[in-house]
Amino acid sequence: MFVLFLVLATGYWFLLPEKLFDTPTCTVINDRDGNLLGAKIADDGQWRFPHNDSVPEKFRVCIVEFEDKHFYKHPGINPFSMLRAAWQNITTMHRVSGGSTLTMQVIRISRPAGSRNIFRKVIEMILATRIELAYSKEEILSFYASNAPFGGNVVGLDAASWRYFGRNATELSWAEAATLAVLPNAPSLIYPGKNHDKLLQKRNRLLKRLYEKGVVDKTTYELSCEEPLPEKPLDIPQRAPHLLTRFFKQSKGKKSNTTIDGNLQQRVSEKVNNHYLQLKHNEIHNAAVLVVEVETGNVLAYVGNTDCGAEHNNHVDVTSAPRSTGSVMKPLLFATMLNDGELLPGTLIADIPTQIAGYTPQNFSLTYEGAVPAKQALAKSLNIPAVRMLREHGVEKFHYQLKQLGLSTLTKDARHYGLSIILGGAEATLWELTGIYASLSRTLNHYPVFRGDEFRRLSLTPDPSPRVEGNLPTNRTSPISAGAIYQTYEAMAEVNRPDIEAGWKTFASSGFIAWKTGTSFGFRDGWAIGTTPEYVVGVWVGNADGEGRPGLTGIGAAAPLMFDVFSLLPASQNFLPPYDDLEKVAVCHQSGHRAGSYCEVIDSVRITLGGLKTEACPYHRLVHLDKTKRERVNSSCYATNDMVHQNWFVLPPAMEWYYKSKNPSYKTLPPMRANCTDENPLKNMELIYPHENIIVYVPVKLDGTPSEVVFEAAHRRSSATIFWHLDNTFVTQTKSIHQIGLNPEEGKHLLTLVDENGETLYKSFEVVKK
Repeated sequence: MFVLFLVLATGYWFLLPEKLFDTPTCTVINDRDGNLLGAKIADDGQWRFPHNDSVPEKFRVCIVEFEDKHFYKHPGINPFSMLRAAWQNITTMHRVSGGSTLTMQVIRISRPAGSRNIFRKVIEMILATRIELAYSKEEILSFYASNAPFGGNVVGLDAASWRYFGRNATELSWAEAATLAVLPNAPSLIYPGKNHDKLLQKRNRLLKRLYEKGVVDKTTYELSCEEPLPEKPLDIPQRAPHLLTRFFKQSKGKKSNTTIDGNLQQRVSEKVNNHYLQLKHNEIHNAAVLVVEVETGNVLAYVGNTDCGAEHNNHVDVTSAPRSTGSVMKPLLFATMLNDGELLPGTLIADIPTQIAGYTPQNFSLTYEGAVPAKQALAKSLNIPAVRMLREHGVEKFHYQLKQLGLSTLTKDARHYGLSIILGGAEATLWELTGIYASLSRTLNHYPVFRGDEFRRLSLTPDPSPRVEGNLPTNRTSPISAGAIYQTYEAMAEVNRPDIEAGWKTFASSGFIAWKTGTSFGFRDGWAIGTTPEYVVGVWVGNADGEGRPGLTGIGAAAPLMFDVFSLLPASQNFLPPYDDLEKVAVCHQSGHRAGSYCEVIDSVRITLGGLKTEACPYHRLVHLDKTKRERVNSSCYATNDMVHQNWFVLPPAMEWYYKSKNPSYKTLPPMRANCTDENPLKNMELIYPHENIIVYVPVKLDGTPSEVVFEAAHRRSSATIFWHLDNTFVTQTKSIHQIGLNPEEGKHLLTLVDENGETLYKSFEVVKK
């Protein structure tokens, strides 16, 4: 007998399955306040939200009153209710009630559907007593609330609250809670939109019982009875569809609380679609926006695309799509060069026609400034200075640093990208670029007390679980110093922008924003990324299929949207200068280099500690003039006592040629007196093309004939005459504008230039026709 009892007890104990419910559930995401952002239907086609441990008080009161008044007293079965149900069914000759407790109903809905019979009922009764031993009453009630059928394909209280009333279950009124309490009793017969009168009568009877028991007062009861029933199921909110898809791929069937600010998400989405109404007239259909809180790295708004429809690929989440960066990575080069002591913010960078190994970058304006301060080149987004800076810095070095900053899209080696990496030759995602700028801003905010995790990826969840791509902190300090970041942001916030950007000066005056735009080759991608000490806003605009459109530029398409999004955020002050990471030094006013002994106008400015390694000004020199200051002289031809010694700002000939046209105050160096012997002659001529590359590629025209190659030179004297020779054969002479067209044969050649004073310039090159 004891053995039999032991066997039965053991069987009883292990009778309950380890997991009571194993049905598929919806993927659900909430904002940071717990409000629903969106949900994706479960694999079995049911709107069944993941299990919720808590049951709202109003629904708890209603369901216990309606289904099982003695729920908190019985051990899973209620013999009195079952006897009453049996008597009612016998006396009426049809089924009036089943006598099942809420615990028994939990068991029933957890088991596969089958015919209703006495044997099945007995099994449910046994399992009901067992579940009472395994779980608390509140846990059992939560199983019921999460899995009860509510009509159609709606399962569980959370899904029903949104489908029928468009709100969270915790926000239901007494009338709404009562409606949902009576629905599971006969979900296939009575649900919103069907048998309206029966449902209304059931709900109001329940409300009357609550009133009679003193749960609600008379006013609440009467007002609740007047509340209308829902006419039909509502659509589940989809306020962040692309974010939902992201979670669906990595946390399928789970409910995730995100970092999203629901109100901001809604307003940013509206901004995106308002701009789309204008952009679509130019056949620009896609856009994406990220808003990030700098301190935490939390994503506050995530808009992956516009509401452009499936025909324009609105399903594509552009935030994680690799796209050509255009100029948006120029600030990163500027910052790394400041950090490494390779330039100062005002260092002059050559802006002249440039050819490097067959690569010929062009400024967007197709003009040249000769020489431009590095910070101004960044503010104006000049391409040629950026390419020349990158050549000096090193492509391989920059490629490595970008990967250190967090770009995972650089899948090929540095040689594959070459110098074009700074002008959009590589791809990046809006997600990673926005994260990099957030980390840079966090570094600047934390200075001088770093926590060691300033450089980390963006976060979509307030805690590490469930882990979603982008929520894994790298826990690194910044590879770029706070001083370099600060001076980069100063350049990005520079108000002296090209005229096309003048419209944004008014906005910029209302609060500090360091920002940069980018436009990819072929007008396929428009970027705008801006940061304040508190927020980073990243914007991409274009077509997901890669189609370019005239006017699709960062400044014309992406920047207006970025500023509109910033208008939703609190205005901000500038970053605090990291004074201890900057050193005040004397800097040449004209060249931007550290002041040399011949610099006349000197500014006292703060530079990065790395900048202390930079060279002194190479452009200022001491010159000796005659009394009239019209000619340069020396002791070989002029009395030393009569000389006028003067510091002079002298640029190389090619830089000077373009610089003086943009800067009328630039003074050309006076010529050397004819009878003077110059022991250290200053170069007066310089080839603009070919300048550095020794291989000249000559395109072949459609008719098979080679194109003409335009050779160009610069001379300090505007009136100078240059005599051109190719392979020691005189070709022509030029004056003022020194350009000639030649069609040399394929192979190696020697170009010789001679001015009227006998100064000679040689250049060997090789012609390759393609």
